[in-house]
Amino acid sequence: MASEAQPTPRFFVLDEDMFGSHGTRFDKAEPINRGDAPRCPPCNKVLSSLQWLMPYRAELELYGKDFGDFVQGSGNSILISERMAGGFQAKGLSGLLGFHPVEVVRVARKRKGPKPAEMPGYVVVTPCFGSAAVDVKRSRLRYNEPVTCSECRSAGLDSVHGFVLEPGTWQGEDVFHARGIAGSIIVSERFSEFVTRHGLTNMKLIPTEEYVSDPLRMGSPDAAFVNSDED
Repeated sequence: MASEAQPTPRFFVLDEDMFGSHGTRFDKAEPINRGDAPRCPPCNKVLSSLQWLMPYRAELELYGKDFGDFVQGSGNSILISERMAGGFQAKGLSGLLGFHPVEVVRVARKRKGPKPAEMPGYVVVTPCFGSAAVDVKRSRLRYNEPVTCSECRSAGLDSVHGFVLEPGTWQGEDVFHARGIAGSIIVSERFSEFVTRHGLTNMKLIPTEEYVSDPLRMGSPDAAFVNSDED
């Protein structure tokens, strides 16, 4: 009897929900120590901003009525509440690195209203750079230069109008950066279910095939611009 085909994994882009009831952002507070930025081993291209190193001190900006479980700022590191961190680890989810406590030195409220509930404790985590790669030929991407490195697949990416991951490249991480679209945080369906089940806040989960990023308002491309050395 032939085995049943396995369902195709679903992935989501993780973004902040700044206009929701738990909109929260953070800035690093002095002293700010930084380490080297991660680079692609074969081509040496910089993959993200400089690493944030200890001591971890932050200032929060509260835009919603209450504090969020997920908090973004500048750079590759994010803050998550201790509640979210504990649930993530208890569930056996993977892909977040660090889990170092953060000292919040200041909270700036950006809207009027009742005093928020007690601020949760936060930890700093960094999404890993996973093995998963964007399937350039099956995604709607607009480039201003060709993809030349088959490892990082980085290039001048102007806009994204939906994308999929190349089959067989994902190795099971639940939170990660994918090769070819390192600026976005991608999460698994298991992570999405975890967020829903625990009612975690200040997050939007956008299916990758529906994700749009077009800061220059160039519109959807008719086809992907592919011109790598490997073709």
